[in-house]
Amino acid sequence: MATVVYFEGFFGKSRASFGSAGQWAMPPHSPRGDLKGKGLFATRNIRKGETVFVERPVVSSQFLWNALYNYRACDHCLRALETAEENAQRLLGKSSLVLPHPEQCSIRKDLHQQCPRCQVTYCSAECRQAALEQYHQVLCLGPSRDDPTHPLNKLQEAWRNMHYPPETSSIMLMARMVATIKQAKDKEWWIKTFSQFCNKTANEEEEIVHKLLGDKFKGQLELLRLLFTEALYDEYLSRWFTPEGFRSLFALVGTNGQGIGTSSLSQWVHACDALDLPMLEREELDAFIDQLYKDIEKESGEFLNCEGSGLYVLQSCCNHSCIPNAETSFPENNFLLHLTALEDIEAGEEICISYLDCCQRERSRHSRNKILRENYLFTCSCPKCLAQADDADVTSDEEEEGEGETDDAELEDEMTDV
Repeated sequence: MATVVYFEGFFGKSRASFGSAGQWAMPPHSPRGDLKGKGLFATRNIRKGETVFVERPVVSSQFLWNALYNYRACDHCLRALETAEENAQRLLGKSSLVLPHPEQCSIRKDLHQQCPRCQVTYCSAECRQAALEQYHQVLCLGPSRDDPTHPLNKLQEAWRNMHYPPETSSIMLMARMVATIKQAKDKEWWIKTFSQFCNKTANEEEEIVHKLLGDKFKGQLELLRLLFTEALYDEYLSRWFTPEGFRSLFALVGTNGQGIGTSSLSQWVHACDALDLPMLEREELDAFIDQLYKDIEKESGEFLNCEGSGLYVLQSCCNHSCIPNAETSFPENNFLLHLTALEDIEAGEEICISYLDCCQRERSRHSRNKILRENYLFTCSCPKCLAQADDADVTSDEEEEGEGETDDAELEDEMTDV
């Protein structure tokens, strides 16, 4: 049975019905921010653990540093392309590693395909065709894939030199937006789709750009705009290439981009967890997996997943709460976003996610809102924050010492749960 939700936006209410295929209907204009002018609400009771909806992004892209460091993912859906064993060997730096129960790995290398012109890899013929039909005709580098003087390669190199890991966005998400419209027969439909994510003032947009690019953001933004124009200019989208339009496009991606994380190793672990094994064998397997992750952490740190970001119409309608009743994840090892109820949700109740991870949500109201203001430009007014409104606007010494080192990394971890 399909789950039905409705949106409250500036233009009233709209309903949408979602089935197993993850189809979505267009909601009203739904900006992020502290304006409670939009939201996602249940029209029937939803049980804890139930999938509220499955959503496909309108556009997505792998992070550029992530791809450069050989986190091999489908160029369209971001499905991890390495087998679980290859994934573990690379993260561990140990080519001799052998994983037990290799039959639990879901990667089908026999289905992988490449673009015949530029050799980017896809997990299937379906993804190769979908990319070709939506944006890849414009973005295919052909024999110039390794040519550093090609305008698209210059753009990507400039981005990597400005936005180091942990990554939170990609200039190629913007490039795919432009390419999608350039290829589309109904260009206005796509422009209206993307415009739903926009609603920031000029000052707010500057704050977002500053957050992504650092103190020299004005000069860097102009360099990116010039390179973006050289690579992708289109008269139909001329406003997007002006200084003001490019800043708005940049802010759209910086504010609304949802992190995506995929991992063949994680999929293998979940499959192993579901195995019905004798007690001794189960204990041995669990101990092996625990030690494997400890060893990988020493070698590769926190960077375990193929990572990217995408624009999701429904997910972007979900307001934040420090006590969320739903969460996003990517259990299919691709860009399909699952929104799952964390508790029973009654008909008419707003469906909220958290933009903070579990540890951040346990910090003081002042610390939580500091992170939210820096990353999303709003102050939270959820029940938890209202109940703590009279608390002192200070953090503990322990929080102050850890804030600068962990906020960005923790936020990225929360955004890319698999």
